[in-house]
Amino acid sequence: MEELHLGMLLFLIAAGFIAAFIDSVVGGGGLISLPALLFTGLPPQIALGTNKLASTMGSLTSSISFIRHGKTDKNLLSKLLPLSIIGSAIGVYVVQKIPSESLKPLILVVLIVVTIYTLTKKEWGIHSTYNGMTKKKLLFALFIVPLIGFYDGFLGGGTGSFFLFSFLLMGFDFVESAGNAKVLNFGSNLTALIVFLYYDSVYYLYGLVMGIAMILGAYIGSRVAIAKGSNYVKILFVLVSAILIGKNIFDYITNP
Repeated sequence: MEELHLGMLLFLIAAGFIAAFIDSVVGGGGLISLPALLFTGLPPQIALGTNKLASTMGSLTSSISFIRHGKTDKNLLSKLLPLSIIGSAIGVYVVQKIPSESLKPLILVVLIVVTIYTLTKKEWGIHSTYNGMTKKKLLFALFIVPLIGFYDGFLGGGTGSFFLFSFLLMGFDFVESAGNAKVLNFGSNLTALIVFLYYDSVYYLYGLVMGIAMILGAYIGSRVAIAKGSNYVKILFVLVSAILIGKNIFDYITNP
């Protein structure tokens, strides 16, 4: 690997900051950070592992920020976090056996449905209607959380957005959903990182440089989301979802 010169340093810092700022609120930061790492010349598997190192640092920072400002449900998360971790571990294991591209058409359909649903529900997620877990919500959470965790370990790309949407369906507002989503995303990120470390697929120099920038981006991004409220998060969520859809369509056309 080449040494880290000034130009590469500034590039990784800028990409990491922007990725974490977006990811701390609605997910999708991997759309920026992973291509940036690939651009440096890292092999794909090493880039994936290095991205997990940086994104774990960012997701931990934003999780702490949301928790400190009371924008998470700690009791609920204590039950759901292990499910996210287990799902991610299984996903990382399965991706060693099955090509991740097999999921891309399904993910594109899900992203389109999520975006349309959010746009048609004008007041949805602006105010919290969550008043505790019902049996129906619990069954939904027990199903969807490990499934999204599996997706993060298997493919990633938009995991935070899927977690956020799931909490919206439970009745949380956009800011609370973002906070809860980041905690679960941190769990799935950390699990995947441990597996990548086991396979020696992390380039620490790039990962730590980008990770430090992500800490700053995640801190500022989460604070802005908390200050500006649910309307801001909803707009950003729709924009990132649209970008994710565009990227998946492009990937599907260019690499059928």
